[in-house]
Amino acid sequence: MAQPADSVISVRDVTVHFARPSGDGQHTVLHGVSFDVYRGETLVIMGGSGCGKSTLLNCLIGELPADEGRIVYRLPGLGEVDLATADAHAADQVRKRFGILFQSAALFSSMSVAENVALPLREHARLDAAVIDIVVAMKLQQVHMLEHRDKLPVQLSGGQKKRVGLARATALDPEILFYDEPSAGLDPVTSSAIDELIMDLARKLHITSVVVTHDMPSAFRIADRMIMLEQGRIVRIGPRADFEKLRDAAPDTLASDDDRRIRQFLTGASTGPLTDEAGLTLYEKLLVGGEEAGIFRHAGA
Repeated sequence: MAQPADSVISVRDVTVHFARPSGDGQHTVLHGVSFDVYRGETLVIMGGSGCGKSTLLNCLIGELPADEGRIVYRLPGLGEVDLATADAHAADQVRKRFGILFQSAALFSSMSVAENVALPLREHARLDAAVIDIVVAMKLQQVHMLEHRDKLPVQLSGGQKKRVGLARATALDPEILFYDEPSAGLDPVTSSAIDELIMDLARKLHITSVVVTHDMPSAFRIADRMIMLEQGRIVRIGPRADFEKLRDAAPDTLASDDDRRIRQFLTGASTGPLTDEAGLTLYEKLLVGGEEAGIFRHAGA
């Protein structure tokens, strides 16, 4: 499988099915998705509710097995590891090389800020307690949260929780960071600050970032390249400049239905091909479809 030399993740023909609640057949959430993630870039995966982006993220981190296809990681010292065929030990070695910022930050409520950040170090690094304390202080300083190290998560704002989650995600100095809706639930100013942190970490630590979001201002701030998903398929992939050009184009200059749908999503326009269908709009169909809400059960479960 020939790949560009700087590809750190190769996704090939990934397909995921979920069983329908009625037991009548399957619903396909991802249809043969293929793309590469290049070392050091920030790749944004975007799309409307129900498009399959959360399912794709769960496949990338090994939380959900793909029914078909390959997800190959290329990391120094590990060679090529395909999550679809890797044994538990090999998959764990890959997971130790990436970090995840969850949508809710997912902090342990009974632990202090410092204890939350120290957890992966205590679990996976053979370090003395004094060294762990130093690393925790460094990670909290990077996200401007050192002064809050002794607080519990309940004492933090939403933006502060995201910062702590980001410090914990970088505790083991990962080569790849995955972000699940990093700006969800944040006001515009705090969202912009989190975006600045994402870009700052990418620059200073040379981290490869994969960001799942439907927040367009955030996506256009941080992305090097972008992927647009619609109904489980990639409808466009390319550099940010391509999407900016499409976003800024006049609707009557766009020749294809795909371009017009993508532009409507990027601009958030209330009228256009996404909302001009008879009966239920496409968005309403997706929202009641249940794919991202977990109503469907994975066919392999």
